[in-house]
Amino acid sequence: MSLRALPLIVIAFVLYNVVVLLGGQGPAATLGTPIFQIPMISKGTWIFTWGDFILLLTLLLLFIELLKSTYTSTASLLDHGLSMLVFVVCLIEFIVVPQAATSVFFLIMVATLIDVIAGYTIGIRVARRDLNIGGEQ
Repeated sequence: MSLRALPLIVIAFVLYNVVVLLGGQGPAATLGTPIFQIPMISKGTWIFTWGDFILLLTLLLLFIELLKSTYTSTASLLDHGLSMLVFVVCLIEFIVVPQAATSVFFLIMVATLIDVIAGYTIGIRVARRDLNIGGEQ
């Protein structure tokens, strides 16, 4: 199996589980733990938490996954299948595991769903263009 076929969004899924399950506190407290704080010119303070970091990472990985879905190869078919598997695992964990009942995890799950839908949709559009079906370009 090629590493290109591995859905990168699984990194955010694993990181969430590591942070929340090994955090020692409840999920809300762990995800709300500040990583750093920056005083702003407005006299406010921007607090960047573990939950924020995981969501930022999820968005970056989703962007990379969307770029990967524009390529047609055998690895991309495997990537789409594995992305669906990651979504199913996220959905099951969201429903069954109490520590996953957070907005951060819900948004990770939505990102995996977007990855699945976009992967298949973009893959079909790219394949149509590559095969030049129906005279479309």
